[in-house]
Amino acid sequence: MSIHKLVFLFGFLISIFSLKAQTSPSADASEIQLQINKLDVLGSVLYLAAHPDDENTRLIAYMAKQKLYRTGYLSITRGDGGQNLIGNEQGEMLGLIRTQELLAARRIDGGEQFFTRANDFGYTKNPEETFTFWNKDSILSDVVYVIRAFKPDVIICRFPTTGEGGHGQHTASAILATEAFSAAADPNRFPEQLNSVSTWQPKRLMWNTFSFGATNTTAPDQFKIDVGVFNPLLGRGYSEIAADSRSMHKSQGFGSGKNRGTQLEYFKTIAGEAPNTDIMDGVNTSWGRIAGGDALQHQVSKLSAEFKPGDPSVSIPLLIELYDAIQNLPDNYWKNQKKKEVEQLIILCSGLWFEAYSTQTTAVAGDTIDWKLQAITRSNVPIELKSVTLQQFDTTIGKVLSNNELFTFQRKQKLENNTPLSQPYWLKHPHSQGQYSVSSDSTIGEPENEPPVLATFHMMIASRDFFYSRPLVNKSIDPVSGEVYRPLSIAPPVTASIEAPVYIFSNAQPQGINILVKSSIDAAKGFISLKLPDGWNADPVSNIFELKNKGDEAMISFSVSPATNVITSGIDTIKAVIELEGKTFDRGLLEINYNHIPAITVYPVAQAKLVSVPLIIKGKKIGYIKGAGDFIPDMLTHLGYYVAIISDDDIADGNLTQYDAIITGIRAYNTKDRLRLLNQRLLDYVNRGGIMLVQYNTSDLVLNDIGPYPFKVSRGRVTDENAPVTFVNPDATILNTPNKITAQDFEGWIQERGLYFVSEVDSNYEKVLLMSDKEEAPLDGSLIVCNYGKGRFVYTGLSFFRQLPAGVPGAYRLFVNLISK
Repeated sequence: MSIHKLVFLFGFLISIFSLKAQTSPSADASEIQLQINKLDVLGSVLYLAAHPDDENTRLIAYMAKQKLYRTGYLSITRGDGGQNLIGNEQGEMLGLIRTQELLAARRIDGGEQFFTRANDFGYTKNPEETFTFWNKDSILSDVVYVIRAFKPDVIICRFPTTGEGGHGQHTASAILATEAFSAAADPNRFPEQLNSVSTWQPKRLMWNTFSFGATNTTAPDQFKIDVGVFNPLLGRGYSEIAADSRSMHKSQGFGSGKNRGTQLEYFKTIAGEAPNTDIMDGVNTSWGRIAGGDALQHQVSKLSAEFKPGDPSVSIPLLIELYDAIQNLPDNYWKNQKKKEVEQLIILCSGLWFEAYSTQTTAVAGDTIDWKLQAITRSNVPIELKSVTLQQFDTTIGKVLSNNELFTFQRKQKLENNTPLSQPYWLKHPHSQGQYSVSSDSTIGEPENEPPVLATFHMMIASRDFFYSRPLVNKSIDPVSGEVYRPLSIAPPVTASIEAPVYIFSNAQPQGINILVKSSIDAAKGFISLKLPDGWNADPVSNIFELKNKGDEAMISFSVSPATNVITSGIDTIKAVIELEGKTFDRGLLEINYNHIPAITVYPVAQAKLVSVPLIIKGKKIGYIKGAGDFIPDMLTHLGYYVAIISDDDIADGNLTQYDAIITGIRAYNTKDRLRLLNQRLLDYVNRGGIMLVQYNTSDLVLNDIGPYPFKVSRGRVTDENAPVTFVNPDATILNTPNKITAQDFEGWIQERGLYFVSEVDSNYEKVLLMSDKEEAPLDGSLIVCNYGKGRFVYTGLSFFRQLPAGVPGAYRLFVNLISK
């Protein structure tokens, strides 16, 4: 459902009532009272920044739950380019996780969530570099669209246009907000939007100044708000609520403690009239802002005053009266918003609960599905479930719900053939590095897809007709977690998941490629083949599969080899294709499961990279100490290494000399506290003749000195993946053994050269590379190496964790050198 449909048909739902958040919302008496109080407030605030975690959750919670404004957060990106502290998902898959983390945060702090089409392609040092990746006009159009649909009275930026936010995307978000502030009111800007939304001029644009580390942009004379106040209805202060909200950003390691007491937020006015006493100065946030609204003010006040926490159903007659009065107002934005809020309060006050679910986790368009609906009221309010519609099924129920008696209706039906595949709308089409491609402008701004299957309940409540929708979801009982809901996934009939994302060929020897074929239907019999680029062979050409039941799987193997014995650096793509009943399918299956967010299921194109690289490998057995999560152990396994994951106990008591090299995963010295005690064991391993490679860490280390000699982790980085690289000493061993490294090996890198380079390096280390972004001084801390005893210690900030999964040939050659004797 598009933003404009939400706004003009019935208004956005406040987060507590989000259909995507839960199948049937509930609230205690204090939350109901808060929502009744909110009926009296007709004001809105939009917070705007670049990424997940940039938002001020304390301020959002205060605006949504204390001031009772409709509050939203527009994140320009989904955080796709960051690092992942809870798993090994990167890029688009990390963006899916962070999208759900933002939605989880909004369910706590009361805000709503929006996005643009911009892709977080990685760190930039200025907005000019950012806009070389983002099409500025397109992303500005998205920001304008959200403003015109959401109609905020006040927009608040996290960052300024002057660069104090550091990251180029931070500054770019403020530039976009500043331009959109006036563009949203101009009918000549993006006029194609005016078919679905109307122009809008916010009252003011504010910058929420900050004090981050050494950067303090606050000042005593700035406009300020104490957001640390206590809400007695909720029993918590807004800093406490904000801590729970911010702690949803688990992939970024942002678990937060709860602050209590006065917490001041500071603001500077960027555009519009500066406020004097209140951020809404000059904005009428009462019912008087809409024609005919004054007459409703008394009704809302009476409703609030007469609410009985012990029996919310007493408020139903007043809510019905208010609903009728709102219905009689002229059509406008706030009429639709408040009408929807009243509709949801009627559910909550009457104790009405209803849902539609299936025991199936997946279904296929055109196939049959078993589903069940349940409804119950926990009051004496007269309620009749008149009918239920689910796709083409529309039936009269005519059931009067009795107090505290559960009604159940079960049915098996065929899903419509055009039921959409469960694929995030921004991932349905190939996209550029900086921007997603969407097939419909109506999806712009949406945080996620609408549920693929909806059940519409026609209820008669106190002699009024109401229509409520619920997503058809999967519900199960877990012996540990209890009742578990997850989105119903609409799958292809058969999926083909290639076992590895990258296959490395350093010679012409064939390699086995395994493909997991999984059926979502009964009696699936067909053929699977590999679509190969020129210069590659597969044996066999195709394979037959036969799967009898839904959920059955089969592993199908192919042998793939280059057509020539001459190996040159290059990257090709292989695709798995299934032929089933005269139709072709080419989708894999990827599931992401973390306890703090809903299960995520996507169906990416079934493809993998074939990487040809002239490569000599020395050593066979690698010990790997996991850090924040990456794919490098898998990549090394495909090269032919035996990779053992080393535990803390292995480091403390194991035989480390069995390993030709030991590698620490990214940010291991940030995330593994026991390395503080175990690091000397690793250095002893080096001293006795081992090779240790430490990948990048941030400066918050668990111990001061990682290596045998001192150095400091800095914030130095090179964001241009094509930045020239100079060899400090071309004769350095790690540039020549076992593979001769040349400038060609730094071609085709993605997103960045590296990050968190080292500085203040002891003279015992050899600095290997020089590199820099444009118009900056060269940095020499991307790769350092030293001999220590009989062994070698290497530290690198080069982003191998991105390059190896991307199949960059030269990155493999250099990485192998770093772990070779």
